[in-house]
Amino acid sequence: MTSHVNGANDQTPSRRQLRPKPGQATLILPKTGRRVKRTVTLRNTPRLKTLNGNGTTEEGAPLLGLQKARQRPSDVPRILLDLSKHLFYSGWTFAKSKTGKGVLKCSIAYFLGSLATFVPAIAAMLGQQDGKHMVATITVYFHPARSQGSMFEAIILAVLAFAYAAFIGFTSMGVSIFFGRVLDLVALGHAIVLIVLCGGGLGFVGWIKQRLGKPLVNISCSLTSLAIITVLTKEGAVQAGKFSNDKTVQVLKMIIMGVIATTAVSFSIYPISARVDLRENLISFTDSLSEVLVMITQSFLTGSEAELQRPQHREAMDKYKSQLASMKKNLLEAKYEHYVAGSEKQYHLEAKLVECMQRLSQNIGGLRSAATTQFMILAQPRLGSPSDLRRELVTDTTRAEQPLILTAIDEVSENGDSESMPEPTSDPESSIPTPDNAFSDFILHLGPSIKSLAFTLKDILDDLPFGPGPEYEVTVNARYTSSLENAVELYSQSRETAISRIYDAEEIGRQRSIEVEADFEEIAASCGVFSYALQDFANEMKTYLDILDNLKLEIEERPDASTTSDQEANMTNNISGSPHRPSSALDRGRNGRKANLRYRLWKALAIFRRDDTKFAIKVGAGAALYALPSFVSSTRPVYQRFRGEWGLLSYMLVCSMTIGASNTTGYARFLGTCLGAICAIVAWILSGGNPFALALCGWVMSVWTAYIIIAQGKGPMGRFIMLTYNLSALYAYSLSVKDLDDDDDEGGLAPIITEIAFHRVVAVLTGCLWGLIITRLVWPISARQKLKDGLSILWLRMGLIWKRHPLEDRLRGKISNAYMDVAEEAHLHRFLAQLEELRDAANSEINLRAPFPKASYSRLLSTTGEMLDALHAINVLFLKEPRVSPGEANILESTSVERAQMRSRISHLFQVMASSIKLEYPINDALPSLEHTRDRLLAKVFSFRKEEKAAAIASDKDFALLYTYALVTGQVEKAIKEIGSELETLFGTLDEDLLKLQ
Repeated sequence: MTSHVNGANDQTPSRRQLRPKPGQATLILPKTGRRVKRTVTLRNTPRLKTLNGNGTTEEGAPLLGLQKARQRPSDVPRILLDLSKHLFYSGWTFAKSKTGKGVLKCSIAYFLGSLATFVPAIAAMLGQQDGKHMVATITVYFHPARSQGSMFEAIILAVLAFAYAAFIGFTSMGVSIFFGRVLDLVALGHAIVLIVLCGGGLGFVGWIKQRLGKPLVNISCSLTSLAIITVLTKEGAVQAGKFSNDKTVQVLKMIIMGVIATTAVSFSIYPISARVDLRENLISFTDSLSEVLVMITQSFLTGSEAELQRPQHREAMDKYKSQLASMKKNLLEAKYEHYVAGSEKQYHLEAKLVECMQRLSQNIGGLRSAATTQFMILAQPRLGSPSDLRRELVTDTTRAEQPLILTAIDEVSENGDSESMPEPTSDPESSIPTPDNAFSDFILHLGPSIKSLAFTLKDILDDLPFGPGPEYEVTVNARYTSSLENAVELYSQSRETAISRIYDAEEIGRQRSIEVEADFEEIAASCGVFSYALQDFANEMKTYLDILDNLKLEIEERPDASTTSDQEANMTNNISGSPHRPSSALDRGRNGRKANLRYRLWKALAIFRRDDTKFAIKVGAGAALYALPSFVSSTRPVYQRFRGEWGLLSYMLVCSMTIGASNTTGYARFLGTCLGAICAIVAWILSGGNPFALALCGWVMSVWTAYIIIAQGKGPMGRFIMLTYNLSALYAYSLSVKDLDDDDDEGGLAPIITEIAFHRVVAVLTGCLWGLIITRLVWPISARQKLKDGLSILWLRMGLIWKRHPLEDRLRGKISNAYMDVAEEAHLHRFLAQLEELRDAANSEINLRAPFPKASYSRLLSTTGEMLDALHAINVLFLKEPRVSPGEANILESTSVERAQMRSRISHLFQVMASSIKLEYPINDALPSLEHTRDRLLAKVFSFRKEEKAAAIASDKDFALLYTYALVTGQVEKAIKEIGSELETLFGTLDEDLLKLQ
């Protein structure tokens, strides 16, 4: 037996030996448009690069530095000298970096803001009231280490914050005067102010902060909360029933001074332009896109996942994702700059450019999905009995001789010369097409064309979209569009030829089991989807080039700035006219109840059942209760002595939607307050109250906190430290120079810094505790439970989406609705992003039963995101081709039963997963499998291709939709298995408490 096998192996060459040598491919040179034939390689020579302080690269820097360090003697003076040089070099490098420049700008702005306290002439402009330190605090909150567009947005938000605070303050005074002096109902007036204006006004601020959830909005909400709290609870005009605009005018002056200081520093010292940052993002993104495209294509051609597991690929993907997120942020900030500069048309074109880049990234996702499916097929064992495998495929020894990894460049030359083709073998088993051989045949014929198109795309991406700075001129070669069109045309012809050659083979017509036929069609689906996705990527690149041409023309001509154009209006109409969401089970069963009056009332009150509404109500109620002592004459002195206004502000900052988010903010607030108080005491003792020494200490503090805010990304912590420092040190200096109207408070002309700091810490601690109490006891919202409920609802929604049947609409000749319209898809992705925030908040919640399994829920959310991306892939095809062709109609008709079974099982599995995570109950072992249903669908497509190909009813393009459908269902099947495994890990053990009959 052994000798027979060895003999067979000696006579029969392996599959890798039968593969042809690297052939030449016809490709289009994009810069010249010439069609040439050459051997194509997509690999780049790896280089070791290190980023230096100027943002440039130095090759070999780490290795050289390490070699020198090892050669140095170990004497102490030399070590100290080298350490000093290293520290100086590191500090100088950081100072020249973008982050270092931002820290410097923040410290300068803070120093300018602190002059409102230290310079008597400036302090006199703010009157005799306390709070002058707020000018310095505003420069910390609206720091200048941001782009010009972000500064414009900050100015707008600061103005809106002041306007709202002034409205609440003046209205409160009017209500107090009316009820106190006209109606002589002082208590009733105070109650209305406390409940409606203080509670309702601050509750609305909390609702806005939670609803928008943007960093600048949160800062503006903090500013307006401080202004409202100061006027309503500290100034005393509302309590006395008189009109006073002193505090309001002072707040306005402080906002103007702070904004002028931070804006002047932002625009004059190392100014940052969001438009320039956006173009740098686009350059980096296209470079990353080129790298990822090459890696995925190379991996697909080799049939090996090793290319996608290399550190270079992970680094490119991380950079690619970070640049994509940064582009959206810079685009929003660039909008303000364009509107101020009067170049709105450029903004609209840049917005289209970013949207086009997002679509290109989605096409990259389709390419990666097809490649991943290929790896799965090659790795999985073939179905069927041993006899079937021996009869229909090849023997085990022959399969062992054949590696599963396809070679990278073993492709046939496009001219089909016989000398480049392998000689046919006499072994009958070697001519039997296996799934692995089908992959080899596909790459054998289409590999050169894939490489050629990928090479053309890579060359274009490497040269786009802008030239070097600081001009960043649009660089678009006039030949790129025509070269890309020729490359796509050449690629389309080669793809059709490759598919026809594979299916023209005589062995394809043999009768086989369903499993084997499904394997063949799954291979065709993955290869077909990859080829279609690559062509879609190329077609999207045409749109990208058109937008760049228009942007270049707009920049060169600079016509008068108009906000809209006919083209933009058409685009808006297309978006608004997108297909409506199909009706589903969510819309059924309610028509009979709509006539019921109680049901109408229940619907009308739905806003009060929303979590954000409940949050606003409880925030307002808690604020009114905390502010109550300031309206009672017997408790007002205690409220003022312990700075209750800062406790109320701390309460507003701590209150968050969920318990976990409140815990996180409360911890950062209290820790930052303690650190700021300690630093204020130390600075006051060291300086002895000298303004020059205090200014220097404040500058050092601003450098430290700016580093925390900008470099470490801990904004709340850095702001809390600086706010408490200002409240203690700068306030103490104002007391010492008799610059306040309550000089005898906390030591008067000889301020007691420890008492001042102690009062601030007590106020902050009280506010934090009150916020945690309100968050936990009044309509508590657990991030853990909300995360589980959110995942359950999302899975139910996805199950109902899969239950829709847009393919049947196409079959009936209707203009097909997609699975989701644009609005619904965007809403699903936003909801998934909210669940990710809940995951982070849930990690801060204390639960005695068990710690929060963050890693498991991260994998659940990641897998859910992959299923949404897979659904998007098939959704795009519906939007591109709303009508069905005759060949496509025949394919859909022949597979209608299998597709109905597939969508029913997918929907059922989503419902089971939703129930499992909602009830925290393990999934039943006896679940329906998608594998056999999907095999029947693929086998039916395989049979249709054999029966109908001779009649030429369906072209290769007609299979694109069903191939994508098959690939997406395969990804969903894999994702559902992964989710089931995670749910088994989370709830695999039955808890007796779940089975109690009570």
